[in-house]
Amino acid sequence: MRVLALDVGSKTIGLAVSDVGGSMAHAREVLRRQGHKLDSAAVLALASELEVRALVVGLPLELDGSEGHRARLVRRFLKVLEAAIAEAERALPVHTWDERYSTAAAERTLLEADVSRAKRKQNIDAVAAQFILQGWLDAQARRRESSTPDDRGEPW
Repeated sequence: MRVLALDVGSKTIGLAVSDVGGSMAHAREVLRRQGHKLDSAAVLALASELEVRALVVGLPLELDGSEGHRARLVRRFLKVLEAAIAEAERALPVHTWDERYSTAAAERTLLEADVSRAKRKQNIDAVAAQFILQGWLDAQARRRESSTPDDRGEPW
């Protein structure tokens, strides 16, 4: 089961996708923002193409865990995205995931890989989405491992 993750920024949306087994995240691409409706349509088209079964959207929480201005902007996009999913009559659950530190982790990873500044700028949002997705996938795996045999249904 594939999962698609989004790192929603003001100018771009970084995308990452899991492997079919839902255990490993891979950076995919970066979309230029064109407005909530067009962005939602692009995400849904990719989700359909990749046959994903769930979306994970990074929620930029404040350091204290509260939702600030950036999180409210992402929540506005989420409303449009969920409306587009409903309009398309798709069963595509949308999950949010704390994305604090994902961009910093992506930057560190790209620096350690000695990626040029220009390439880092082009790819950082997709790599941040990869960190978001891997965190979510790992949490789902831990949840499945700690569940009792009677409640091992699909967590997504």
